[in-house]
Amino acid sequence: MTVIDSHAHLTDERLVDEAAAVVERALAADVEAVVTVGTKLEDSRAAVELANRLPGVFASVGLHPHNADAADEQLFSELRELARQPRVVALGETGLDYFHDNAPRQAQQSAFARHLELARMLDLPVIVHAREADEDVIGILRDAGRGTHGVLHCFTAGRELMDCALDLGWYISFAGMITFPKYMDAELLRAVPGDRILVETDSPYLAPVPYRGKRNEPMHVPLVATRAAELRGEDPAEFAAATVRNARSLYRLAER
Repeated sequence: MTVIDSHAHLTDERLVDEAAAVVERALAADVEAVVTVGTKLEDSRAAVELANRLPGVFASVGLHPHNADAADEQLFSELRELARQPRVVALGETGLDYFHDNAPRQAQQSAFARHLELARMLDLPVIVHAREADEDVIGILRDAGRGTHGVLHCFTAGRELMDCALDLGWYISFAGMITFPKYMDAELLRAVPGDRILVETDSPYLAPVPYRGKRNEPMHVPLVATRAAELRGEDPAEFAAATVRNARSLYRLAER
């Protein structure tokens, strides 16, 4: 069955030196496309370079909330220029992370809102990271997020945030943790409409069972899709096909 890895980090130091081989393995596993996601300016540039060089790879450019205190006018000017590259399909990942709090919360909030503003200007979707910050993510989406589209990636948040995103026409993406024995949020997974759900690896993180604890790769995304289908009581091939349609639609891959 064909699947799209809607979120990976091919520029991570654990993958970048063998990115071509990683992508080759993914394509051999019927992974149609991989979106490699930037977390700061340097690896956003690298993501664009990989997308220009490797078949089936597309890029997102942005500033992870961990790095939000690096945001300034010059950085967003450079992100804007990168985002105009034809293989760039989204902005991010941006958002809020109050679990690690690696950057001041005000800086995270400001950078998140700036990504949404830029996304509206460029008509690009936004990839959002939300961890233990549901209330503030909801507030920013309802304020600065009007007229934007995007995805809550590696979803681990609550029902209120999920419903907020869905009400705005956004997508919800699930990663390898749904394969873990102690995964407790199957009810939320089942509640996402079939035309609004994506799957991802978040490589090199969160390798699905039976590879848990090892380096993750995009070739493992079929395992995520299969488990999601099982939890939803759906046929795996039909579910995977739906996620492919959704990823193509969100990222407008046919136009790239």
